[in-house]
Amino acid sequence: MRTVFLNGEYLPADQARVSVLDRGFLLGDGVYEVIPVYQGLPFCLKEHLQRLQRSLDGVRMANPYSLDEWSEIIARLVKENDGDNQAVYLQVTRGVAPRDHVFPEGVEPTAFVMTNPIKPLPAWYKQEGIKAITVNDIRWAQCDIKAITLLPNSLLRQQAQDVGAQEAILIRDGYMTEGSASNSYAVLDGVIYTAPKDEKVLPGITRDVVLALAQAANIPYREQAVSAEQLKQADEIWISSSTRELLPVTSLDGAPVGGGKPGPVWQQLDALYQRRKTEGSV
Repeated sequence: MRTVFLNGEYLPADQARVSVLDRGFLLGDGVYEVIPVYQGLPFCLKEHLQRLQRSLDGVRMANPYSLDEWSEIIARLVKENDGDNQAVYLQVTRGVAPRDHVFPEGVEPTAFVMTNPIKPLPAWYKQEGIKAITVNDIRWAQCDIKAITLLPNSLLRQQAQDVGAQEAILIRDGYMTEGSASNSYAVLDGVIYTAPKDEKVLPGITRDVVLALAQAANIPYREQAVSAEQLKQADEIWISSSTRELLPVTSLDGAPVGGGKPGPVWQQLDALYQRRKTEGSV
């Protein structure tokens, strides 16, 4: 049984208990992070914890631990759960209080952390590329906050699943925002495009790494929204996330993307990303 952390205690997962009056359970009142671990080292840990702080600030919630304390908690769980490659799930809710839409006063946040092995993706995801569909972005207006209220994302991802696709690429006001559980990119005439950081997209840590790698390799990119019509003409489309890393999309709405195979710009960036992973949390 894997060890988890809950409100200051380390205990087996099947012994962890949260009150039914927790606002995360009743109202979805909380935020979260997912941090990949490679060879026992958290990847971009400081950046993930900084994003956690931004999310907490965005929902006016106190951070129960300092950066150093979170780092110690994560390091202990990674060690106790005996796995080189793991995904750390970290969640903070506003805590236990009578159900009310108004924020309670004097309530301690609920802090929960667990780790699970990172499941290897099917080899064909990279060899052949994945399928995606475009769907209307029905999510709320503060997607830059990594909130636990993920029902809209789940509905959109399920739409993709229902038609045999692996991701839904979201369109809002005629422009691509991101995937249902990822950031998204389009390559047009050799230039990488991805939506700018604003309230419509999550500021992805993997996204930041990808763009930094592109800059270092002199691959041009623009943080600029791509229209749904431009997306249909893209030479390449990708998605990225902490656990799925960087994946090529070779079929969009049933039509091939570019030549219908993973493109050269994705291949170059994926190779650079795989090398960057070995550097751990730096």
